[in-house]
Amino acid sequence: MTGPSPWWGWGSGGERAPLSPHAIAMLVELVGEATPTPAVDIDDVALPDPAPIPDAIVDAVGAANVLTGKRDRVRHAAGMSYPDLVRLRTGRLDDAPDAVVVPPDREAVVALLEACAREAVAVVPFGGGTSVVGGVDPGRESFERLVSVDLSSLRSVSVDDLSLTARLGPGLTGADAERELAAHGLTLGHFPQSFERATIGGFAATRSAGQASSGYGRFDALVTSACLDAPAGELRTRETPHTAAGPALREVIVGSEGTLGVITEVDVRVRRAPETRRYEGWIAPEFASGVDIIRRLAQQDALPDVIRVSDRVETRVSLGLAGARGVRRRAFDAYLDLRRRSDGCIVIAGWEGEGEAVARRRALGHRVLRHGGAASLGAGPGRAWYRGRYRGPHLRDELLDLGYMVETLETAHTWSRLEGLYAAVRDAIESALASAGMAGIVFCHLSHAYRDGASLYYTFLAPSRPGYEIDGWRAVKRAACEAIVATGGTITHHHGIGRDHAPYMRDEVTGLGVEALRAVKERLDPTGIMNPGKLLPG
Repeated sequence: MTGPSPWWGWGSGGERAPLSPHAIAMLVELVGEATPTPAVDIDDVALPDPAPIPDAIVDAVGAANVLTGKRDRVRHAAGMSYPDLVRLRTGRLDDAPDAVVVPPDREAVVALLEACAREAVAVVPFGGGTSVVGGVDPGRESFERLVSVDLSSLRSVSVDDLSLTARLGPGLTGADAERELAAHGLTLGHFPQSFERATIGGFAATRSAGQASSGYGRFDALVTSACLDAPAGELRTRETPHTAAGPALREVIVGSEGTLGVITEVDVRVRRAPETRRYEGWIAPEFASGVDIIRRLAQQDALPDVIRVSDRVETRVSLGLAGARGVRRRAFDAYLDLRRRSDGCIVIAGWEGEGEAVARRRALGHRVLRHGGAASLGAGPGRAWYRGRYRGPHLRDELLDLGYMVETLETAHTWSRLEGLYAAVRDAIESALASAGMAGIVFCHLSHAYRDGASLYYTFLAPSRPGYEIDGWRAVKRAACEAIVATGGTITHHHGIGRDHAPYMRDEVTGLGVEALRAVKERLDPTGIMNPGKLLPG
């Protein structure tokens, strides 16, 4: 059974499948019952009246490209973090852009930024609106007027088949880009969970990582050059595979999160589309042994393109949400008992590419997996994960409808300090949930591996307390961030900084580093109109 996706959620305009009764019963067993909370209609969301838009902005992009309707403003007033979705569902938006501006081309972007700088109008670049760290919030700071700049019209594609590079417009979604490249027999290979909605510009602006980044590379590693149009002018890097010319200004653009200007062109490395895909499931005796297997794969240059291991709680939740029961579940449990892995941790491994190369890499990976004590579950779990690889955000919509708080956060550290980081963050979240009076659970997986370390991706889930949703989330988020900082991990591996992580940037790059970033912003954005309140603290 399917139903329409909510206007406020991830799959707005599409279809979604509700959780099965078996999955709901498992949630109740784990964390208790929740009170379903229906969302308000989009037309019932209360918004402040918009400030008038200067004629210079209309002249820059054309009257038809300046949208001031309530629905347009609501849809560009928040991202996809848990607080964002709570505000949308309850109709309690604190603010919204005064207008949504949709520049038809790069020239219009340049004219728009010049007009906004002259008229003191704040600018929030908007791609897919998928930020989970407050990256597209309409933060006015000292500005009385603010516009959301929707980049969906910038969708150009130019392929250099000989160099295996492509120039992509920032408004293309990940799915759009893959369809365009597939027509040339190519792939970008960047598949974050936000793939359906997030855009090329957003990938670049947030230094995104995808589910197959162990094989294809993070997005910042795929970018060869980029163009940033700032209020002060154009910043463009060369289309060369490498240069030794000083600090890489490409790195100033990639990860700038809309605070310096608008990314209007992105040149990326692409690959031939894989002829073979092999995805499998394995079961490790415990999380620590699964982590060690992935470390060995990374340090022996044997990483699959996709590799992840879930801890015991996530393994249990994943199997429960998958709905396996009856004869099929009993047979699966019997197999795990036979292999002495009934309390084990699931590993997903996936290889893509030319057939012979996949076979060779897969054989090497199998040796490392077996040597580490993992038992094969066959192709079924791998194929199931591949089919549902973008389901997480849709599932969160379902859980919010049922009355559950669910949120994710991520970090990374070196192999020698990963175990301590894993325990510290898990314990901090559990303690914060208990202190807030919420009977929640925490689970985690490792999903991006390097020779020197890896990332950890946490999810916490609890019945929400009506009226306390955002305060409860804030308490848990703060405890987790403080544990990350205290343990020396990064405040973000791939979600970005936005507004939520900005207070921790001094811990990330030191106070002098923050001042250096401020100096860059002051040069490129002298009037401070670009995405106020994001990336930099204070």
